[in-house]
Amino acid sequence: MRAEILVALKKAQPLTAKELAQRFEVTPNALRRHLKELEADGLVRHDREVRGVGGPTYAFTLSEAGEALFPRAYAPALLDVIEVVREVSGVEGVVGMFERHWTSLLHDAEPELSQLPLAERARRLAELLSTEGYMAEAEARSPTEATIRQHNCAIRAVAERFPEVCDAEIRFLAGALGAPVERQSHILDGCNACEYSVQAARAAVESADSAAETGARKLASH
Repeated sequence: MRAEILVALKKAQPLTAKELAQRFEVTPNALRRHLKELEADGLVRHDREVRGVGGPTYAFTLSEAGEALFPRAYAPALLDVIEVVREVSGVEGVVGMFERHWTSLLHDAEPELSQLPLAERARRLAELLSTEGYMAEAEARSPTEATIRQHNCAIRAVAERFPEVCDAEIRFLAGALGAPVERQSHILDGCNACEYSVQAARAAVESADSAAETGARKLASH
């Protein structure tokens, strides 16, 4: 359960022992034993918080050591290599390096993605991103709308030094999904996830609505 607790905190920290216990359907006391062990190992920490009426409570978050357990695609040594790329080719060269990597990632999946409706494309893209360490998930709000959340930034050290890479990531997502993408939250701003809202272009929505109406008329005629 310790690993599951760490993942739950990564996705939604801070959380109290009671909130975590509800997620795992165990008693708060049972959960506190795991938290105590994780805190002794230096993987989580707690702070006192006042939430509404009543006395303060203890909310748990990952420590730096706990955060370091999650995938980071670029170690400090590779950051030095990226800095050399910047010196030779500028920030555009750094961004281009990531754009080429993302294009390669999509190469084999592109034929499949092109055949899927938007919501399913978002889900499949989230799976691909998760293989890169982003802990991504997609939630369909409708056949033409979806939300993608990345709970871990596999290139955080790079993004902190070159925020232009984050802008390039939005362009990559929009190209892969064939739809406008808007960032709703950002890990670099202290949020638990980078969250992106995806909505099909108006022409695609109208086409989907027209197809649905045609199908409904055909059914009604039989």
